Amino acid sequence: MLFAFGAVRAAEFPPFTAGKSVTSFTNRVIQAEADEVKWRLHAEEDPGAFDIAKEKFQLIVPNGYSHKEPWGVFLWISAGDAPAIPKDWEPVLATRKLLFVGAFKSGNPRNLFDRVRLAVSANVALRERFNVDGRRVYVSGFSGGARVASMVGVSWADMFSGAMPFMGVNFYTDIPVAKGKTYPPDFIPDDDVLAIAKAKCRYALVTGEKDFNRAGTKAVYENGYRKEKFANVLYLEVPGVGHALPSAKWLDMGLEFLDKGKLAPKEQAAAR
Repeated sequence: MLFAFGAVRAAEFPPFTAGKSVTSFTNRVIQAEADEVKWRLHAEEDPGAFDIAKEKFQLIVPNGYSHKEPWGVFLWISAGDAPAIPKDWEPVLATRKLLFVGAFKSGNPRNLFDRVRLAVSANVALRERFNVDGRRVYVSGFSGGARVASMVGVSWADMFSGAMPFMGVNFYTDIPVAKGKTYPPDFIPDDDVLAIAKAKCRYALVTGEKDFNRAGTKAVYENGYRKEKFANVLYLEVPGVGHALPSAKWLDMGLEFLDKGKLAPKEQAAAR
């Protein structure tokens, strides 16, 4: 089921409090229902029960946000229990007019289907609470969370306009990595959604020079996204960095690519 979001007037959004808070969402989202998730990933397993009302999310609303103008969303899938990002990333998100949201207990020990459904549900919930620019809804994450983000960014390309996985990425075709070594597909997206991903969405793959996932990330960039003719994909390799999140400079570089052509000239200049 491809999904379109209707326009909402600023006066119809609920009151909000700026800053960092823990929140919950209650509305069930059709794109996160078990049948939908199974279809979008072509999964053989059944996703099982899921109750969004039992989950908690970290929300960051920068002081400059107002319902009067649309902002983007930076949705984070953590590798651990807490949806934490480096402190120096927060000013970058604020400058680029991006709301932050990430689920608690969405780390690597959690099953894939729940992690996906937490991200998709948060996407819809923020559109109901805030004036969201649908052209700038990005999913990101670190390590195992990055791998989930890369799957969501393609299989839910009608809901996410871009993805920025850090130090990990999955793909839907065989990926030759080295002589005699190939990574098998991790998921199979729907053809109609994949067409949107290839033509309309933007992807920034971030790895480190010393990251143990570096070879895999570069292979997915070259033998995955580029070979499959995605229109907008960027590979960023951070010098000297291993399997860790880089400084805010690299976040900003990735967001610069994802935001290309979406900000007014004045906003683009302010973000630099």
